[in-house]
This record gives sequence, C-alpha cells and structure tokens, in this order.
Amino acid sequence: MIWTDLSSAPAPGTPVAGVSSLSGAQAVTVTTGAGDFPLLLVVTDAGIRGYVNACPHQFLPLDYRSPRLLSQDGTRLMCSVHGAMFDAETGEGVAGEGIGCRLSPVPLQIRDGQIVIGEAG
Repeated sequence: MIWTDLSSAPAPGTPVAGVSSLSGAQAVTVTTGAGDFPLLLVVTDAGIRGYVNACPHQFLPLDYRSPRLLSQDGTRLMCSVHGAMFDAETGEGVAGEGIGCRLSPVPLQIRDGQIVIGEAG
C-alpha cells in the first residue's frame, strides 16, 4: 500500500508534530478536511521516519493493544496485536508475521521546528 492511496492522506506541508516533543515511537492522527490519517513517527539513528500506522499483515494500527511499539534498543517496531516486527529505519519486516511485509513509508520534512508531511516521491 502506498500512503497516498488512502483517502485521508494529508497534503504535503501539513503539520504533524513538534520535533522537540518527539522521542521513540509515537502514533499520531493527522486530521484534515480529508479525514483522519494514522501516522507513526519513529526517531532512529538516521533521523525521524514516518509510516502509515497500519500493520501490513492485518491492517490494524501497530499500537492497537499497547502504545509500546519500539524495541528496547530502538531498532525494531512491533505490532501490538500479533508481534510482527519491522526495522525502525526502513519499515522492512524482520520477524514473525512481518516477514515478507513492509510498513508503508510517509515522507516527512522538518520546517521551523515542526514535522510536516513531505512531497510524495
């Protein structure tokens, strides 16, 4: 699934969150006139990553049962429903039901201390 396929996909430049308020992995809902868009923000060694907050295995939000999504070492995201694991930097499935799947990346940019939706690429 490509994030822009969702009818609620926000336009580029839509504000998401403040950079200073972000740590670890955080599920946010971006609300626009198009509806509510489920976004997962993740702080990694390579920077801030964004993914559609939907497990590609069952399409439930990764935080459906628990807000604790990030492994202790910060390198993996885990679906709280069935334990599928994904690389935090790439979204690639790395364990369990995540094997062969990948999280749908959402481009992000930082402008004036705010995380905003980036250009679809």
